[in-house]
Amino acid sequence: MKTLSAPQNRLPTLPALLISSLMIVSCTLGPDFTRPAAPDVTGYAADQLSKETTQTLVLGKALPGQWWTLYHSKPLTALIAQALKNNPDLQSAQATLIQAQELAQAKKGSLLPSLDASAYAANQQISGAQFGNPQGGSSIFSLYNTSVKVSYTLDVFGAIRRQIENLSAQAEYQKFQLEGVFLTLAANIVTTALQEASLRAQITATEAVIGAQVQQLEVIKQQFELGGVAKAAVLAQQSTLAQTRTNLPPLQAALAQARHRLNVLVGTFPSAPMAAQFNLDELTLPDQLPLSLPSKLVEQRPDIRAHEALLHAASAQIGVVAASVFPDFTISANIGSIATQAGGLFVPGSEIWSLTGNLLQPLFHGGDFTHKKYAAIAGYEQVAAQYRSTVLKAFQDVADTLSALEFDANALKTQDAALQASKESLELTQAQFKMGAVSYLSLLSAERDYQQASIGRIKAQVARLADTAALFQALGGGWWQRGNLSDALLADKKNQQKPCSYFDCWINPLPTPLPKK
Repeated sequence: MKTLSAPQNRLPTLPALLISSLMIVSCTLGPDFTRPAAPDVTGYAADQLSKETTQTLVLGKALPGQWWTLYHSKPLTALIAQALKNNPDLQSAQATLIQAQELAQAKKGSLLPSLDASAYAANQQISGAQFGNPQGGSSIFSLYNTSVKVSYTLDVFGAIRRQIENLSAQAEYQKFQLEGVFLTLAANIVTTALQEASLRAQITATEAVIGAQVQQLEVIKQQFELGGVAKAAVLAQQSTLAQTRTNLPPLQAALAQARHRLNVLVGTFPSAPMAAQFNLDELTLPDQLPLSLPSKLVEQRPDIRAHEALLHAASAQIGVVAASVFPDFTISANIGSIATQAGGLFVPGSEIWSLTGNLLQPLFHGGDFTHKKYAAIAGYEQVAAQYRSTVLKAFQDVADTLSALEFDANALKTQDAALQASKESLELTQAQFKMGAVSYLSLLSAERDYQQASIGRIKAQVARLADTAALFQALGGGWWQRGNLSDALLADKKNQQKPCSYFDCWINPLPTPLPKK
């Protein structure tokens, strides 16, 4: 027993001393990542919204996290809430984020020792021939062994820490990808709802024009019967009415497609009924437009933050490659018990142990490490260029939407004037035509001008509403003003799930069902 006590006392001491000495000189190779500085610009475009528009830019005002509520449409808000729960693209992005986070957490375990237990039992026959004595007969014996193995890889040069940094940055990338998916989803729902409202208004305007043309056709028929106009006038009005009616089927088809798209966006089948219907008079144009400072845009755009995370991952990968040319230090300890009978395990004298230190130093790999280092640096430069391109595109998006809003305001003002003028002209021409003061061609021209002005006014109004949503999307959607999206999705999923057994939830998880009809 005394002879065993000395190694048992030294067993924890030797690794502890070796670990302590190596950790003192440990370092993390490769560049330490720093966030790119915000671009040194003071504005988005050469000009901003003019004073003629009813919308006002408020520079530096925070964009609300639920920016779609600025339209003051409860059905729209309810639809986005439904999409938040059921949209499969959002659920896919959420699952990808969880996967990346779990992989990063799993890698952190590499910084700690690994502990494994093993046991085996063997029944073996040996022959004297194995020892040069064929006549010695054979014997059968049993062997039992249990052991615990501890293994620890010392991260002296930071390879493991850089790998963890790389995986954590990839998880950060997926986080902002999730925000980007939701921002795109919300913007698509808003613009599709606006498209539906526009189509409904265009259908209503077209039906009104058709009704007026039907009445006018009756008047022309009466005039023809009285000899006031020629047959050609009746035929021309019938032709105009037929042409106007041909405008309805494409509008109705587009409306049905918009409804189908809304159903799919909220995670249901196109055949599912949808209670909400959108009309232009139920949507309010936001009068104040929050506008982020240019220096803040790089912090608020999900796509920019996602590329920043990729830049971080590429920086960490350089450290991984740099550390790979230095030695790896691994310490392993194994302690157990061996006996020829199961009852003989763990009795005095059955102890066995081993302590191993391993050093692996790469010497020659045919230039493999050198080229991998250059490849990692080139990968970083590639992502850096993509980051700069994303920043430029983000500023362009904001500048484009600001310009669009400026022109939308002018276009709507022009369309209002054109609609009013065409309405007055049509009413005057109709009255003059009844008295025979103007020709039928003048009446057709007035009707055509009024129809075009009505549709043009609707399109201008919807363009202004849609470009306002595009501005909110270009500014990042205000995700920083609300709670963590991933946590909200996880909480909602937890509330929807039913309790299940260990086998169902872990060993054999059930497949995700299709959306309900």
